[in-house]
Amino acid sequence: MAQTTTLTLPPKKKIPRKKVIRNWIIVAFLVAMYAWTFSSIGINWGQIFSERTLNNMTRVVPQLFSPEWAVAPDALRLMGETLAMAYTGTLMAALLAVPFGFFAAKNMFNSRIINTSAKWSLDAIRAFPEIMLALIFVAAIGPSPFAGVLAIAVGSIGMLGKLYSEVIESIDMQVVDSLEANGANKLQILFYGIIPQVIPEFLSYAIYRYEIDVRSSTILGLIGAGGIGMMIQISTMNRNWDEVGMALLIIIAVVTVIDYASSSIRKRIV
Repeated sequence: MAQTTTLTLPPKKKIPRKKVIRNWIIVAFLVAMYAWTFSSIGINWGQIFSERTLNNMTRVVPQLFSPEWAVAPDALRLMGETLAMAYTGTLMAALLAVPFGFFAAKNMFNSRIINTSAKWSLDAIRAFPEIMLALIFVAAIGPSPFAGVLAIAVGSIGMLGKLYSEVIESIDMQVVDSLEANGANKLQILFYGIIPQVIPEFLSYAIYRYEIDVRSSTILGLIGAGGIGMMIQISTMNRNWDEVGMALLIIIAVVTVIDYASSSIRKRIV
């Protein structure tokens, strides 16, 4: 007769009362935040599900899914302008963010004033969204792709500068100390001890930022910064939803290709 063995489970660990109370407080706070958010933004559920809204949806959505192929050449040309605008802005930001990254890195400048000033500058830049910067530059120099380039460049410096500083702070300082011990000067330490360590991640972050800037460029065109966003704005004003559908189709296709290409490049770099 086979002997049966019984498994004895370990006793359940008792959760402290303070932890239970803390968890319930967190849940109550989140529920209160959601309730306050939905009650304060004034959602008119009757208007959302009204007959007029449903009629507009049934009229607009089918046209969006029936793109006007006759405007495809113009949409592709404007999409190329958007890609060029994003590339130029990202390239400018990737270069201008390098000194900010070095100034903000604590292991490069042992000065609280320099580090704090650089970090505050990057925080201030990141506080302004690209669309606000584009409005400022469009008002200053007029509606043009160059206004979009400047908005993307300035807006991207804040993010790239912060990421660059974190990369610089994580480098192997033993390499730098070894070069100093062997009599290398500051310029030699920079080119042989620091730059080889940070270049791969710098490039990876710049490529990733380009993905973001391509999406931002399509939005900036809606306020006069050029690119395919201008086509969407004009077509929307004229209620040509089939042209808007063509523009959206091209944007989705191009952004998807860029995502896959940049992911493959970044995997090889890092």
